[in-house]
Amino acid sequence: MKSLLCAVRAALIALSLIAGVANASVVIGGTRVVFPAQDGEVTLRLTNRGDRPALVEAWIDRGNPQSTPDKADVPFLITPPLFRMEAHRDQSLRIIATQPQLPLDRESLFWLNVLEVPPKPSGQEMAGKNLLQFAVRSRLKLFYRPAQLTGDPVKAAGQITWKVVPADPGFALEVHNPSPFHITIATLSLDVGGKHYVADTGMVDPLGALKLGVKGLKQAPGSGTSLSYSVINDYGASTAYKGSIAP
Repeated sequence: MKSLLCAVRAALIALSLIAGVANASVVIGGTRVVFPAQDGEVTLRLTNRGDRPALVEAWIDRGNPQSTPDKADVPFLITPPLFRMEAHRDQSLRIIATQPQLPLDRESLFWLNVLEVPPKPSGQEMAGKNLLQFAVRSRLKLFYRPAQLTGDPVKAAGQITWKVVPADPGFALEVHNPSPFHITIATLSLDVGGKHYVADTGMVDPLGALKLGVKGLKQAPGSGTSLSYSVINDYGASTAYKGSIAP
């Protein structure tokens, strides 16, 4: 029975990976989760805005999109992990840290999965008709933030530095993050030789670097060249910044 349940669950998760056009009724109250270590636990609110109940399962992984709840190996507990949500009702998820052995000098990144399985429609309107249903899975970044960290996550995005590096072809921008916080760059652009260039985006690890391609950039920007970028803050909002190319 257990193996059958795992197989069904894996199939639902696989379907959720390709269900980009499916509409979720269960709405998550946020686009990311910040877990302050000193709090011991955080709460996330879910809302079922649909007209039907839904079965919801939640789990955390270390970054594998193919993860399943039975194979999760993380220092957190979620309660409740599996539950039925009635239509137009709220449900709180409690995420509890279980004595995690994680770095104390930087944030650690995990992923929260929320899988919604809609009920099978019933009634005469579906009689004799074919039906294809999808499970809808949402994945949110979960940042575990140690209490001992120095610095301000609000100011971290303004402390990153930029330099030009060779790319194939042309040139790219390399961003360096001296802070202990993850920084997610949502937009990045610069002007060189009278032309406007839009660069790739991504998340820079704490105390790390990330190379971002700039399509069509064949001329190396000089030292001091200004650039514009925006980052996603703890609340999921975008904040704009100005920077410049370092020598």
